[in-house]
Parts: sequence; structure tokens; C-alpha cells
Amino acid sequence: MTLKFLGKYKDFGLLFLRVGIGVMFLFHGTPKLLGGPDKWSSLGTAMQHLGIHAFPVVWGFAAAASEFFGGVFLILGIFFRPACLFLAATMAVAASMHLGRGEGLMTASHAIENGIFFIGLMFVGPGRYSVDKG
Repeated sequence: MTLKFLGKYKDFGLLFLRVGIGVMFLFHGTPKLLGGPDKWSSLGTAMQHLGIHAFPVVWGFAAAASEFFGGVFLILGIFFRPACLFLAATMAVAASMHLGRGEGLMTASHAIENGIFFIGLMFVGPGRYSVDKG
């Protein structure tokens, strides 16, 4: 059984991925976005692992907004490729933070996997069932 027949449903598969991951990032980003300046500052300190120490509130807000609005944009399939780019960058910072703290690859792997996923989606596009339509 090779399941080749599923190939004709690739746009549905993309929709499933977009909505599934988009909902998870929406829920993941909501408390960060609503957390306010204290939460944003805490998030923004992750940039220190890249040698950037200025404006942690701004960077934290950018990360929270990327996760929240990136989730919305994934679900709808609008501004799809820029959303994937911002989400991949956010995941790169998250991975560097985990590695910079010495937490190891097992902890950083989730952010790395998501980053790989978003970069792949930038090449593939949102599919037929989206506002952008590919």
C-alpha cells in the first residue's frame, strides 16, 4: 500500500498543516503578546545570545507578535511567505537562546524543527485553499 492516491490532495494537506501549526502558534503567542512590557522584556533578552543587548522590550514584542500574527496568517494563508520568514527567524533566536543557555540540542530541537518547517513552507507556498492561493 503506497498511498499514492493522497497526492491529489496536496492542497488539503497544506491546509491541514497551516491550520494545525497556525492554531498552535496562535495559542502559544497569545499569552506572550498579552503579557505586556514585562513579558516582552523577558522574551527580548533572548537576543543577548546573538550579541544584541539593546531594546529587549521591542525584541520581545516582535517575537510575541510574530508568533501570534504568524499563527493567524498561517491559518488564513495571507502574507504567508513573510509570516513564515518571521516565524523562522523567531525560531532561530529561540534555538540560539536554548543552546546559549547550555540546555542542549534536545531542548533547542523543537525550535529548530519549527524553523525548518517554516523555511520549507516558504518554498512550497500556502496552497490553493488560502487567501494568497500560492
